[in-house]
Amino acid sequence: MLNYQQTLDYLYSKLPMFTRIGAAAFKKDLTNTLILCKALDQPQHKFKSIHVAGTNGKGSTSHMLASVLQAQGYKTGLYTSPHLKDFRERIRINGKMISKTEVIKFVQQQKTLIREVEPSFFEVTVAMAFDYFARHQVDVAVIEVGLGGRLDSTNIIKPEIAVITNISMDHTNMLGNTIEEIAGEKAGIIKQNIPVVIGETQEKSKGVFLNKADEMHAPIVFADAVLSANNISVKNNKLHLNIFQAAELKFENLQSDLTGLYQPKNVLTVLQTFEVLNQHTEIKTSTENIYKGLKQVKKRTGLQGRWQTLSKIPLIICDTGHNEAGITEVVKNIEQTPHKNLHLVFGMVKDKDILKVLSLLPKDAKYYFCKPDLERGLDAKDLQEQAKALGLQGKTFNSVAEAKSKAIELASMDDLIFIGGSTFVVAESL
Repeated sequence: MLNYQQTLDYLYSKLPMFTRIGAAAFKKDLTNTLILCKALDQPQHKFKSIHVAGTNGKGSTSHMLASVLQAQGYKTGLYTSPHLKDFRERIRINGKMISKTEVIKFVQQQKTLIREVEPSFFEVTVAMAFDYFARHQVDVAVIEVGLGGRLDSTNIIKPEIAVITNISMDHTNMLGNTIEEIAGEKAGIIKQNIPVVIGETQEKSKGVFLNKADEMHAPIVFADAVLSANNISVKNNKLHLNIFQAAELKFENLQSDLTGLYQPKNVLTVLQTFEVLNQHTEIKTSTENIYKGLKQVKKRTGLQGRWQTLSKIPLIICDTGHNEAGITEVVKNIEQTPHKNLHLVFGMVKDKDILKVLSLLPKDAKYYFCKPDLERGLDAKDLQEQAKALGLQGKTFNSVAEAKSKAIELASMDDLIFIGGSTFVVAESL
């Protein structure tokens, strides 16, 4: 009998894993997931679900949705990826991670099936999540797409609603080299007669979504075309904002514990999603529970790594933004955060648009370049060389921990240390 760590080692070593090896682990169809779930008696059809895709914001949006559903009293499943510290973060019910015993048991019972099918790590994890949610009879599960949408393992569900946050350039080696191509892959979660909410109206992707929704006879709404946010501020570790529909005030002084200045977009997406669910499905939420749920997302769901404060003196903040759009938002947040000197503990993975991301970063900062501890991690010296060509100055370190430690040593009390560039850098810093 394997223990928990041995079970994880088995999954990590035996199965192709995207976080470790990149594109080679991405399966090009849904066959394996369908075979696994057929053997498990089709668990994906035994609970209601909400399907969430998008380039940025899908994690925050998924956690916000789950938090509100929990506040409403629904037994709520939440499937997200990747994890930051513990594999079990990926699979939760009412914010509580799947137990180590359940992970061990699933792998032990399905070992023969896993050997026969030879699935990816992600495919096994999705099957495990669906099986867990079905056995524990959740009322509804929020399912975050892993990568893309059309060919993502999660795309075997028939959800109550599909949600697509936004589209920007990321994973171009797998999803396409244009916004339109990437939007086409994300639009793959739009299903026959099932409503879809698009978070951001973007010129290049709008037509793709409208055409797909028309083809599938799916009612479609763009959240930012219906709702708007103003009076946005951050006070006492809470984001405060007013939400309007046309000239009508819909939510006054709505608060969220997710304080990144990019979160208002996600809030609009979430609010519009609940509006559509209230109109078209049996999933109902009250205004009171929307307020409650958004105010305590981190506490209810365990979300980490979104403009998260790790220390006050000096101020240390981490964020998982890791592509062009994500880093653009991070830089805006840095500019809005009072500080004297800026220190960036920064690392990336090889398959991102390195130069594009580096070109967005502030030049008046001290950089601590590091490599996240995985095969896809970009060598710190290589990152330093590319950064230097763009006028970014800094030293290299053997690990994220060493880089973080040096930044803390050199920072003054009123400086800002930012840690990021990759989800995996944030994971190690936590």
